[in-house]
Amino acid sequence: MSYHPSEASVDLQRTSSYYTLIKAANTIGYVFLLHLTWRFITHRHDAELSAGCVILSACWLILTRIKVDHLLQTYFDVLSRIELQVPVVLGLILGMVALIAHVYHPVVHAIAVGEMAFWVWIWALYRRNKAKFKEQGYGPVPINTWVNPPADVLLPGDLILTSGNIAKELHESVGHAEMVLTMPDGRKMLFSSYMDKGTCFHPIEELTGPSYKGHYIALHLKHPWSAQEAAKATEIAKAMVALDRQWAAEENIRVSKRIDILPISETWKAKLRKFFHASGYDWFGTFMGRVADNRWTCIGACVELYQRMGVPINHYGTGLLGVGTTIFDPILPVRFLADPAFELITVPERHKVSAITAF
Repeated sequence: MSYHPSEASVDLQRTSSYYTLIKAANTIGYVFLLHLTWRFITHRHDAELSAGCVILSACWLILTRIKVDHLLQTYFDVLSRIELQVPVVLGLILGMVALIAHVYHPVVHAIAVGEMAFWVWIWALYRRNKAKFKEQGYGPVPINTWVNPPADVLLPGDLILTSGNIAKELHESVGHAEMVLTMPDGRKMLFSSYMDKGTCFHPIEELTGPSYKGHYIALHLKHPWSAQEAAKATEIAKAMVALDRQWAAEENIRVSKRIDILPISETWKAKLRKFFHASGYDWFGTFMGRVADNRWTCIGACVELYQRMGVPINHYGTGLLGVGTTIFDPILPVRFLADPAFELITVPERHKVSAITAF
């Protein structure tokens, strides 16, 4: 079965207003759940508790049904799996609480049982959907993914997603991002940002060569860049690298001045300078969904370049309540598997390349 990230459930799910509405509704639902939990643990098993349970379960059921197609498609994202698993579990619990509350009205019982049946149906969809994905590294990817495609099939603007420590900690298949760019002499290079080096270029062979021991997957741009656009992207990336290095140099001067005024020995000052040394990596952006103007995370650098190139990628980092706060909403590389601006490089393409090579 073929998988294309551009095949969205509905176009509405690609808009920032959709994410804002969904996040706000989820937040309100969890606040209401806390209220019902308090009534339950204080033994207030009354009509308000049973009615609240069936109403909240119904609202979550409607919300989950709206999102279910999208969440099943983005199963590779651990947060998508949680967004399906948690409402199913809580919906079943709410149904059981409504049944045992001190309100024995048959309508309440009928609604609760009906809602529980729908939650079981959604769980069955979730389990059946699992067969469309395979485990790769620390998480799932679409079953027909071409893992570790060679450098000669990668094009300027392609996004490479790799394994690594972050992927391991998040139980994701990938946790780091790189972008393929072409230098003026025709060489393919990778553009990204590293915790120890900041924003930089490095040879594509470091990732696609035999010395690389991890795994990676890649996505083509749905609308590939022309030679002129590829050259423009490279120039923008060079400017970003220069800006990042300038910020890091200025930040290290500021840090050094702060440390100099401390009443401690030079040995400890040297240790502090080393500990707080700025490489140009956006540590704050690792945990929040922001994209700064002069320093970036790996995926943040790619997002910034795509935006400067006018690539219509999804809106990321909407944050708490979906209002653009960036709080608790880091930009995860795995989410780009479902971005409509890209197409996953799959096994059929490998077979096509092999056939051309053999011919």
